Amino acid sequence: MRIAVIDGQGGGIGKHITEKLRRELPEDVEILALGTNALATSVMLKAGANEGASGENAIVWNMPRVDLVVGPLGILVPNSMLGEVTPRIAEAVASCAAPKILLPLIRGQIELVGYRGEPLPHLINELVNRVKELFFPGFTAESG
Repeated sequence: MRIAVIDGQGGGIGKHITEKLRRELPEDVEILALGTNALATSVMLKAGANEGASGENAIVWNMPRVDLVVGPLGILVPNSMLGEVTPRIAEAVASCAAPKILLPLIRGQIELVGYRGEPLPHLINELVNRVKELFFPGFTAESG
C-alpha cells in the first residue's frame, strides 16, 4: 500500500500525520511525502516518509500512483495554503481515484458548517484511526 501525505507551507501537519502513520501502520506501508514546497517535503521525510517529492508536477504525477491520499482539506482548494495549492494540484487530488481522508483544516474564506473545533492532535488521531479501520482492520502496532 502506498499512502501520499500532502502538505505545504512548513509541513507541520504532514509531519504529524507521517509520524503517526509510521508508528501505527505495518512496516511495509509506503509513505510518500508530497510537499507543495521542498521544506514541507523535507520535514515529512524526517518524520518517517519513505520517499518524497516537491512541487506541482510531482504531486500531479503521483496522484494516479497512490492507494490513499491524506492531508488537510486545503489540498482540494485552488490557491489555498497562501497560494501554494495550484488549480492543477487541486484538480489532480480531487480527480485521483484513490480514497482521500482529509483533516477539516482550511484558512481563508471557506467555512465548514458542522465542523467541531478539535485540537490538531485529536484530528490526526481520527485520521489515522480511519485509515486503520478502512485498510488494516484488526491490525495494531503491537501485532505488527
